[in-house]
Amino acid sequence: MQRPQPTNRLPAARLAAAAGRLDESLALYAELVGRDPANAALFAEMMAVRGQWVALRGASETVQQTRDAGILAGRRALAALRADPALADPKRLERFGATVYSQHDEDGILAEIFRRIGTTDRCFFEFGVEDGLECNTHLLLHQGWQGGWAEAGAAHAEAIRRRFRPLLDAGRLRLAEAMVTRENIDEIARALRLPEEIDLLSIDIDGNDYWVFKALTAVRPRVVAIEYNAKFPPPMKHVIAYRPDHSWQGTDYYGASLQSLADLAATKGYRLVGCNITGVNAFFVRAELCGDRFAEPATAAALYQPPRYELFRMGAFETGHAADFGAWLDV
Repeated sequence: MQRPQPTNRLPAARLAAAAGRLDESLALYAELVGRDPANAALFAEMMAVRGQWVALRGASETVQQTRDAGILAGRRALAALRADPALADPKRLERFGATVYSQHDEDGILAEIFRRIGTTDRCFFEFGVEDGLECNTHLLLHQGWQGGWAEAGAAHAEAIRRRFRPLLDAGRLRLAEAMVTRENIDEIARALRLPEEIDLLSIDIDGNDYWVFKALTAVRPRVVAIEYNAKFPPPMKHVIAYRPDHSWQGTDYYGASLQSLADLAATKGYRLVGCNITGVNAFFVRAELCGDRFAEPATAAALYQPPRYELFRMGAFETGHAADFGAWLDV
């Protein structure tokens, strides 16, 4: 930045202060006061700007300190929940929860499920991924998996094309820009060139999750992660009425209760194996793959987790800097 001439520095200092560029303004005032230390009016102006700077910095630090305290409190609450003796059975999944790119702790739970049953083609199908940075399959791309995403939001789909371009070009990731419905789910799966047998299906569309899962026949996943509405505990059976254009409005009118999803999954040959600690996602595995690897009884009543969305709001799953995607070297 070109420095103003000495005769122009006072107007420049005032203009910078008015524009909120307090660091710049204070530097100019310091020069001016240094040249005319006896000028009481000038000194008073500088101190007023410094007062603004101190107040602003203090407010910013207070906000950050409050946020940090909330994160620490959230993590302590999360640790206490996982330490509950009721979750001590090593066949339960809650204590394996961990976050890299998932919204809550789904990354760790999925890793543990596949540690127990193994993988085959390491192919996934996920819809409701938004920009792809915070979803259940982003980490899997780092681990060499491939598969397809479906996303209805045009801005989100464009962000995926921009950020994940190398994977799209290589064919490891395929994208369908479409609103998923029970009428088009099989068509989307085929358009993404997904094999009939895949390792993972992840559903999070804040609405017609139940109906889309019920309608899906084009792929047969070994594992299914699906959002449930934890407001309605077992044995309550609640599913929103189907509307293909349903859009979540931020209320409790979305999705399906865990009992409804568990009953549907059973008709499709799946067994409920667990839920994450915040009561957001339920995990199902094809019954013939379960053996004695997961907790019993495998019922919605035994494995249900209530809504603990406050843990997410508190920042309990924060993992450092904001997520991104780029070229990584495995060296």
